[in-house]
Amino acid sequence: MKGLWQQEAYLFLKQRLALPALLLMAILSIASVWAGMAEIARQKETIARIQPQQANDVAAIAKWVSKEGDAGNAAYYTFHATWDNPSALAFAAIGQRDVAPYILRVRALGLEAQLYESENYNAELALPGRFDWAFVLTYLAPLFVIVLLHDLKSGEREAGRFNLLAAMARNETGLWRRRIVLRTGLLWLALVMPLAAGGLLSGANFGGILIFFAVSAAYLGFWTVLCLLVDRKGWSSVTNAATLAASWLVLTLILPALAHLGINAAVPVRQGVELTLEQREKIHGGWDRPKEETMQAFFKVHPEWRNNKPVEGGFHWKWYYAFQHLGDLAAAPQAQAYRNGLEARDQWTSRIGFLLPAVGVQAVLHRQTETDLRAGLAYQDRVRAYHERLRKFYYPYLFNDTPFREADFSKAPRWD
Repeated sequence: MKGLWQQEAYLFLKQRLALPALLLMAILSIASVWAGMAEIARQKETIARIQPQQANDVAAIAKWVSKEGDAGNAAYYTFHATWDNPSALAFAAIGQRDVAPYILRVRALGLEAQLYESENYNAELALPGRFDWAFVLTYLAPLFVIVLLHDLKSGEREAGRFNLLAAMARNETGLWRRRIVLRTGLLWLALVMPLAAGGLLSGANFGGILIFFAVSAAYLGFWTVLCLLVDRKGWSSVTNAATLAASWLVLTLILPALAHLGINAAVPVRQGVELTLEQREKIHGGWDRPKEETMQAFFKVHPEWRNNKPVEGGFHWKWYYAFQHLGDLAAAPQAQAYRNGLEARDQWTSRIGFLLPAVGVQAVLHRQTETDLRAGLAYQDRVRAYHERLRKFYYPYLFNDTPFREADFSKAPRWD
């Protein structure tokens, strides 16, 4: 049995396209892993660099704010950095980390505008996606399967060897099974070995790497079965290749694009920038409302500050931060609708993944690496919780007219 496998491997590697295809697959996999790790390293460096810069900014603000002890100035001018650290396997499927912000500097002002004002990427440049390992698996690996398997039997028929092979083989089914497993297996190894090396270098757990192994094996298995079904038709190798190439075009590009357009049409979602503008309009409208009306509305949600010294005269920080928060509350239904729309689109994309393997593979890999929409919304939730802690930290200074000194800056909540 060992000799049969060695003989098949020898015959396979002697083919004109076999070794170049395997080498090119390995090169593309290595390049995608390297590119992904370089991008994640850049993001980690940015996250590490912002922390000392944040400390320097706070120290500079503390020097002049503490002279007057004005808590309103401290809350207004102090930015607080938040960041979303990448997972160990994020390099393999970068997903929305390519377009969604992974660093946000927030203040104690209205939050909704701060969450979405970073949506300034070029949609046309983001459309093709980043060249990462998930891209190589989803779009390029099927082409290599087609190259190696489109002429599995038709090539032998055209060379006049098919009947001879069938007659000489002890087990004809075993012969073709060995050839299929050998070709697909070597291609799979060329694809996943660079990923395994990158995962170990990044400190990924073995279980996560195994999931990538299983997903890639299943995906290549799907394309292998498709190649075998086409080859059973008895067509020529050229016809097989053309049919499989058309199938690749339809299954990986055309149908996913049509599904994307259909989902977007069925579940319309406003852009985050629109939500930002609407929230700012509501906040700016606070300048024109009577102070007493604003404060009474604020005290309904924060009754603990109702008995403090009333706001009188012209501008006052209490009134300013009150209508900032009311702007967030007024925009909350629109923000929730925006989030619901994104989640509905994501759910439909997952359902489409059961029908279109390319979509399903991307969804599974991005979920595993925590680079999908769900992970992005989870980061937003952590920012919202942190912003709530910031407001509650500054409110006692503002509403009790307590001086805010340099030592108080170090008491502010820290991003965990």
